[in-house]
Amino acid sequence: MNTICKFIVLAFLMLLGSKLNAQKVELLTQKEQQTVIDSIGSKLNANYIFPEIATKMVSNMETKLKNGNYKSIQDPQEFATTLTTDLQTISKDKHIRITFAPGQIAEQQQAITAEDSIAYLNRYVANLKRNNFGFKEVKIMPGNIGYLDLRSFSNVEYAGETAVSAMNFLSNTDAIIIDLRNNGGGSPAMIQLITSYLFGSDPVHLNNFYWRPTDRNSQTWTLPHVSGTRSPNTPVYVLTSRGTFSAAEEFSYNLKNLERATLVGETTGGGAHPGGSVVATDRFMVWVPTGRAINPITNTNWEGTGVSPHIKTAAADALDTAYTKALKSLIKNSKEERLKAFYEWPLAELRIRTNPVTIDAKSLKAFTGSYGPRMISFENGKLFYQRGSGTKYELLPYSNNEFILKGLDSFRIRFLAEGNTIVALQGLYDNGGTDKNLKGK
Repeated sequence: MNTICKFIVLAFLMLLGSKLNAQKVELLTQKEQQTVIDSIGSKLNANYIFPEIATKMVSNMETKLKNGNYKSIQDPQEFATTLTTDLQTISKDKHIRITFAPGQIAEQQQAITAEDSIAYLNRYVANLKRNNFGFKEVKIMPGNIGYLDLRSFSNVEYAGETAVSAMNFLSNTDAIIIDLRNNGGGSPAMIQLITSYLFGSDPVHLNNFYWRPTDRNSQTWTLPHVSGTRSPNTPVYVLTSRGTFSAAEEFSYNLKNLERATLVGETTGGGAHPGGSVVATDRFMVWVPTGRAINPITNTNWEGTGVSPHIKTAAADALDTAYTKALKSLIKNSKEERLKAFYEWPLAELRIRTNPVTIDAKSLKAFTGSYGPRMISFENGKLFYQRGSGTKYELLPYSNNEFILKGLDSFRIRFLAEGNTIVALQGLYDNGGTDKNLKGK
């Protein structure tokens, strides 16, 4: 058997083995249910942020177990889901969850030696790297608007260098859009680091926390030093959705109450109790909220209510809405005409996408003809532009007489009229320049 055949057979056996193992999930017994509930109950009673609510949650689980409500559940995953629903029904706390994770627990418990722990940590960090520590996309959009699609607030110890690079990349932009629509939370330290780039060097009080297990309070402030360039005066827009949760909500809530950012999108998920996952048994884990945020400005937090945006819109429309708002604000505040034209340029494509203009065939045909070396033609219900023997571009209207060229962003055209007659074609360039050709007879 050659090497390739051996590899194929081995791969098949591994796949078959994984499927068999997946099918061999040990069914849940009533004894295990009791053990799981006892363990979860002790951890909630000892650590959950509100002791009186912990007591109610544990009592509810124990009563249901005694009354046989869980008796018919043999699927461990179903049991985890049911317990999560029961706990959240009492607490209204979306952070609390039970997970069935025997593989993850076994991997943790098998890390006995220092070498095991290092290998486990390396696998964890490697997984973070594959997702670029949550920094999904960083780019400069037309109009010099910075955009950061941040999917998680990863641990600064591992993700700090990536965060610093991203914030420095955005430091020369005229506005920054931070997209948290798909961000489920993470590390408060990463919130602190990124936020520090949006303020000056003077310390700014971001948040307070109370931690029940240690009965202590902590504070977070912006950092006195960051690597690279801060952007304290750059307008900031934060995009939110119903899926924006936990640390992503804190980031939004902090900036909103510090009046440092404009929030655009949907009201967030409503989880303000930090904590972490702990092993309950050899097959089940519980995420226990052990602290609560206490904002220094509002003296409260967003638990159960979420963070409401300044500009409410569907999550899918939030980027276009924020982008439009940023450009229009820059135009309004600019005193230079060429700079206004620079910010105006991207708005044309935004208008086509968000508020398309429809022009009837008769009106489109009125634009056809020769304009010096430029020719406008009407074909199959569409208008086209061609200069000499050059490329023919489809024209897309963004007003009744202005068009972008599909596939060419550096040049647009405007038709000029006298009364109801089209008399000239004006070329518009992305550097603010213009030229004009009269329409031929």
